[in-house]
Amino acid sequence: MQVRTKRIYEDSNPADGRRILVDRLWPRGIAKSNARIDFWAKSVSPSNELRRWYGHDPEKWLEFRERYFEELDSNPDGVSELRSQLGSGTVTLLYSSKETRLNNASALKDYIESRQ
Repeated sequence: MQVRTKRIYEDSNPADGRRILVDRLWPRGIAKSNARIDFWAKSVSPSNELRRWYGHDPEKWLEFRERYFEELDSNPDGVSELRSQLGSGTVTLLYSSKETRLNNASALKDYIESRQ
């Protein structure tokens, strides 16, 4: 399995494979009928409290990642549901943040890859 990340505002591409939205909130300006997602993984997105605390502050990245991993570890049902949606081919984790490196999809990708 190959895991990628991509902003949901970028055009979909067959190379994306299975497209999974990993944000808790639906992205602004995207119609559900045009989103081309295969699964919305709300249950494994960062909690509202964690998301607000982080605010995409690069100085908080390492602690955000650590706290997010703790949330994921305490949510085995959500992680199991996500794993059942991944499949064996390419999967693209979609996010809406303007921050392209230090975002929840990148952290989730690291989490998935570190626990295979």
